[in-house]
Amino acid sequence: MKNLLCLFPVFSYTGHILKRQAFLLYLVCSGLMAAGCESDDPPPEKERIDSFVYQLTNYPDGELDELVAAPHDLAVIDLARDGGADYFTRDEIEALRNSGKRVLAYFSMGTIETYRPEYDAVAEAGLQLNNWGDWPDEYFVRYWEPEWWELAVKDRVDQTIAAGFDGIYLDVPNAYEEIALDLVPEEDRESLARKMVEQIVHISAYAKAKSPGFWIFPQNSPELRHYEGYTEAIDGLGVEELFFLDTGTPCSADWCAENLANTQALHAAGKLILAVDYAVNTNNIADACERYAEYGFAGYVTVVVLDRVMPTCRE
Repeated sequence: MKNLLCLFPVFSYTGHILKRQAFLLYLVCSGLMAAGCESDDPPPEKERIDSFVYQLTNYPDGELDELVAAPHDLAVIDLARDGGADYFTRDEIEALRNSGKRVLAYFSMGTIETYRPEYDAVAEAGLQLNNWGDWPDEYFVRYWEPEWWELAVKDRVDQTIAAGFDGIYLDVPNAYEEIALDLVPEEDRESLARKMVEQIVHISAYAKAKSPGFWIFPQNSPELRHYEGYTEAIDGLGVEELFFLDTGTPCSADWCAENLANTQALHAAGKLILAVDYAVNTNNIADACERYAEYGFAGYVTVVVLDRVMPTCRE
């Protein structure tokens, strides 16, 4: 029997009081897991997920047939086939799940792209901040404001659940490091990191209240595990460039070792790790695959544009 508190939904996100309520609700529910707060699905670490496929664009004819036929254990795809409002249907996601895959819906929690249907409303609300360098169509946002939840994130979570996805794959939590501080003089990196964790905790509490067993996978920023509530709120982590940068060169900087250490700590805490590296050289691909096996991560080696299905490490 499910504990009723775990099914109690968080209906709004309208200020600091309700944000704290959502946080406390999540913590209470988490604390009751061992006392009978059941999930519809087993946690990801209990399943055998050794490989995944990550494709955000160029679905042939707008369909998922190629992904259905792929041998991977899990798929990360965009919420919409065109990156806009042409959302994948429940029947399409069910067909993908029936091929033996778990399916996560991708969207950004720290930026807004100009092609997303919420863009105009987000910009008009004054939530848009600096452009993200190499991505001319993408802007960081004031993700800690209640309007961001109301205008963008809530509906995306609801759409993901309605379409039958197993969970969400939340990109750009590293926005806390990239926002131009002169545009938010009331904030600093520490406060932005804390508010990013609050957003992740809130998304998790809301989604799991509506759909017990729903998976939450942020991408990157494994160092956020040091903040209270983060590790308990997530089911796994997507992490890019653990071993190879998007140039195909080995990841050897100090931050690479730090990323790996934090990722290993989350894996030790029972979180499923989806590691993606960008490489085309045969030796680099083989090396990345060996590292995934060494650390016990599910891994995928692909190209930066994420527009095709690449082989699994076992192929």
